[in-house]
Amino acid sequence: GWLAPQIIPYQNLSLDPATCVFHYAFECFEGMKAYKDKAGKIRLFRPDKNMARLNKSSARIALPTFEPTAMIELISKVVRTDERFIPSERGYSLYLRPTMIGTQKTLGVNAPGSALLYVIASPVGPYYPTGFKAITLEATDYAVRAWPGGVGDKKLGANYAPCIVPQQEAESRGHQQNLWLFGQEEFVTEVGSMNMFVALKNKETGQNELVTAPLDGTILEGVTRDSVLSLAREKLAPEGWLVSERKYTMKELDEAAQEGRLIEAFGSGTAAIISPVRSIAWKGKTVSCGLSEAEESGE
Repeated sequence: GWLAPQIIPYQNLSLDPATCVFHYAFECFEGMKAYKDKAGKIRLFRPDKNMARLNKSSARIALPTFEPTAMIELISKVVRTDERFIPSERGYSLYLRPTMIGTQKTLGVNAPGSALLYVIASPVGPYYPTGFKAITLEATDYAVRAWPGGVGDKKLGANYAPCIVPQQEAESRGHQQNLWLFGQEEFVTEVGSMNMFVALKNKETGQNELVTAPLDGTILEGVTRDSVLSLAREKLAPEGWLVSERKYTMKELDEAAQEGRLIEAFGSGTAAIISPVRSIAWKGKTVSCGLSEAEESGE
């Protein structure tokens, strides 16, 4: 079982060089935020979702699980301890990083016999250097972030390191992130640090449609994604919108843009919040995502 939790000053960890996390990537984490509302009260945004996802991630890589309610209470104590670091400005927050690592000292490839679960915190502002302005993406098909039967739906550190070189290449061409495509059909999956949404007029029905990729095991089950879908079904569906979790391709997006049916696109995530997308670079062309030069976000 777990030892008694404790809140201690931020400090270095001391681990043996043979610790399994260094060799076999026994590591998973979460990203969540603490805010101050208009009345100055501290709020955590849907922490139950983060804890459920962290347990799924840890179980997938043979790390121990924990009691979510108890963990939320412990995180709340950390937040209260660090309350002075929570920004009050709009768009700023205290970022929380729950992390679990395997700590067994062994060069054998086995399930870890020990683990460390810890939480660190840091004040944060806008995720991108552009602030809250619209970003540009590069559609990436030469590298694959995730695949069926893999762990693309888990928040593992091992999912992120292989994506850095493609991200650097996209940045060298003036784009903020990769838009990961999958398969010969070039299905749109997600952005490097966000789930992807597009609003368009459905070609067959003419209805406005909000579309995002389905939870098929290749994309992260985003907390912000779930919140956007819930709000859209509550607010947009009664107005006649289709709210769809379905597969869609980069070709479909390009056609919608050329035919004037692509209304807007945006990414969602804890770090990026809601990030408008201005355009997507794909096959040597620029696919405009509905914003005029003067606009930094859609409606």
